[in-house]
Amino acid sequence: MKILVLSWEFPPRLVGGIARHVAELYPELIKLGHEVHLITIEFGEAPAYEIVEGIHVYRVSVIPGHDFFQWIANMNQSMGNQGGKLILQEGPFDLIHAHDWLVGDASIALKYHFKLPLIATIHATEYGRNNGIYNDSQRYIADKERQLVQDAWRIIVCSQYMKEEVQNALSSSSQKMTIIYNGIRADKKDRDPGFDYQAFRRNFADDQEKIVYYVGRIAYEKGIVVLLNAAPRILEQTAGNTKIVIIGGGNTDHLKAQSWNLGIYDRCCFTGFMSDEDLDKFQVVADCAVFPSLYEPFGIVALESFASRVPVVVSNAGGLPEVVRHNDTGIVTFANNPDSLSWGILEILQNPERAQYLAQRAYQDLKKRFSWPKLARETEITYRNVIEERAKTNW
Repeated sequence: MKILVLSWEFPPRLVGGIARHVAELYPELIKLGHEVHLITIEFGEAPAYEIVEGIHVYRVSVIPGHDFFQWIANMNQSMGNQGGKLILQEGPFDLIHAHDWLVGDASIALKYHFKLPLIATIHATEYGRNNGIYNDSQRYIADKERQLVQDAWRIIVCSQYMKEEVQNALSSSSQKMTIIYNGIRADKKDRDPGFDYQAFRRNFADDQEKIVYYVGRIAYEKGIVVLLNAAPRILEQTAGNTKIVIIGGGNTDHLKAQSWNLGIYDRCCFTGFMSDEDLDKFQVVADCAVFPSLYEPFGIVALESFASRVPVVVSNAGGLPEVVRHNDTGIVTFANNPDSLSWGILEILQNPERAQYLAQRAYQDLKKRFSWPKLARETEITYRNVIEERAKTNW
């Protein structure tokens, strides 16, 4: 089959988790014999057209707008024009796959103009990110999400939690949705044979200190505030021999102020952005990964830690309990509860044999539930079902 994909991010442009999802899913579909053409936006020195792991990638220019929403409208105009040309020149295509609301307008226009079935993957919702809709900007995004799920022939979500959220927040039928987990390439995390473990680790902690880390966006819903509030008890129980490392680009001034007020500033390390190469090394030297989210549709960051064999502690927000099985592949704690979170982290730090058992079980779970070849086959089944339904339908 021939698939037209629209995504507002694709490597080297990395905004959130969509870029990696798209970049890792479609090469596996190509291995299954399918042809994939992907439209995204220009970025830096990346070429306007190239083939990446079999994916035909087209990067379009976007006219600047007076605000973000005008820019999104201009992006959809460019994507729609490029999509129309592709369908006419490279077609026929079997279906269109849109990743999130940002490319919804172009995807819907192409659907109706060329009478192609549209599949939409909803990676998150505005309602979920903000625990409600409170202003005009949020209403605008929620309306665009609602329009996309309404016009989609099939909706793919990454967890049972997200299925329920899309059903409730966007008034979508549960029968219209398919759950396909996010995945990871576990081999990305294989240790470099020349890696000097001890020298690298000393950049963050002394030899006797444990390293507890968070990696991800610096955003309220990620629960970093909760981790810092849990830190004093962790430090007390470990005689101060623990470093809390916060990895991620963005403004951390409020978090630094919080750590200062808690009296733990010298026990915290705010690294800012960290390259993938250094992050791969860091995850090998760390003792415990913590993802204390207040909202999390899936939690692909947990899979990254699984692949690095780092014991994981998460909150029970969103889809995280589906990814991390409590007392089997990690520790699940109560969301927005510093006492629960500190208990979970101490379970890992004070019980090294159990921590290693959980990390090994988590690594094994990757191949069973979160490997891209498996998830690509599930996506292929969804595509075939939609194409068969389309063939029986008078548009």
